[in-house]
Amino acid sequence: MFVMKSGNDNSNLFIVSAGAKFPGDTSDQKVQTKDWQLLINPRDEWSQIFHDAWLMHRDSLFDRSMRGVNWNGVKKKYQPMLERITDRHELNDIFKQMMGELNALHSQVYGGDVAVDKERSNGAALGAILAQNAKGVKIKHIYRHDKELPMLAAPLLQPGVDAKEGDTIIAINGLKITNISELQRLLRNQAGKQVLLTLKRKKKTYQTIVVPTSTRNDSRLRYNDWVTSTRSKVDKADNDIGYLHLYAMGRNDVSNFAREFYANYRKSGLIIDVRRNRGGNIDSWVIEKLLRRAWAFWPSFNETNMQQTFRGHLVILADEYTYSDGETFAAGIKALNIAPVIGKRTAGAGVWLRGQNRLVDNGMARVAEFSQYAMDGRWIIEGHGIEPTIEVDNLPHATYKGKDAQLEAAIEYLKEKMKKEPIKPLKPNSYPKDNGKAGDVSL
Repeated sequence: MFVMKSGNDNSNLFIVSAGAKFPGDTSDQKVQTKDWQLLINPRDEWSQIFHDAWLMHRDSLFDRSMRGVNWNGVKKKYQPMLERITDRHELNDIFKQMMGELNALHSQVYGGDVAVDKERSNGAALGAILAQNAKGVKIKHIYRHDKELPMLAAPLLQPGVDAKEGDTIIAINGLKITNISELQRLLRNQAGKQVLLTLKRKKKTYQTIVVPTSTRNDSRLRYNDWVTSTRSKVDKADNDIGYLHLYAMGRNDVSNFAREFYANYRKSGLIIDVRRNRGGNIDSWVIEKLLRRAWAFWPSFNETNMQQTFRGHLVILADEYTYSDGETFAAGIKALNIAPVIGKRTAGAGVWLRGQNRLVDNGMARVAEFSQYAMDGRWIIEGHGIEPTIEVDNLPHATYKGKDAQLEAAIEYLKEKMKKEPIKPLKPNSYPKDNGKAGDVSL
């Protein structure tokens, strides 16, 4: 009997005698695969992968009628293209066209046995906005971060790095630079390595050592800078309003939510921002925290029961780039009448999936599998998105200039609510004279 035990590699493959129990000693029963070599004809494999992807959609798509599309006809339409493709990237392109016929937003394509140039150069970044001037490259802005999380600091803000906004970079590792193109060329393959910067600050020239980061991580530093800047705008507008942004709805985002939410739960107002949220599967956990209601309190601790319950006014920000579980979160907020949603209609990806239908070369042709309905049976989210309670658009030119109309609308809404419906302090009445009678509980 051939047995594959759970694991991430081929070291758990066995050929054993059929019996009631798995053998205790399998030292001579393991399948040795390390020396295997397989002769593969790419065109034959691409043909099989194409058929598998088509089959996975036929058997797993949420709509058995294939959304009215003749799926056999779609196969006949795209299969002849296999004769023309020259690499795995082009096969993915065929998948995108074929799966696009279904108009299902969780049918996505990525990965596979694509060619990778191991000798290619990789860019690196300093975690800053740079601009050319007459002397070199000026540091206009260094990406900010939450100071309670020093590990998120940009390279130019790391301990021991003497660099400030307004400084001009005039050389890297002793080689002079005059523009951003030369800087990027000299930073190639330098991510994670020490680099010597020569800087000019006013009339003084000096040197400092910095460790650049990858361009991939640089995008996350830019995101952290945006969150820090947005939170600062809220703090400046009203210190009694909290702000948190959910980057996505995954396991790492749970910890970020908890850290930010519990730091703000005593405030009178709170903005939860799911604009550009990438989705995941924690909406119910977050909504559960927002549904908690205080019904009693202990003045000695200045704490309610249920503990750490947010009692203030809440606003959700969403936009056209709020996706997948970020949309389900916004839909739940509206359906349960927890708070208004301010912004634009969300993307419209409401059919859920497992994302386990991998192809033989570990590529993915994701299938939207599990449709979602409101409690009264209505079709929700997919293909349309969630309409905001209050529609506010961030116009491109104004946004480029630094204006955030949606955030401003959320702040003004909360200010007005806090003024009209102030949150009552936890203030006890005097002790009753007759200790034998207790008052009724009124929420």
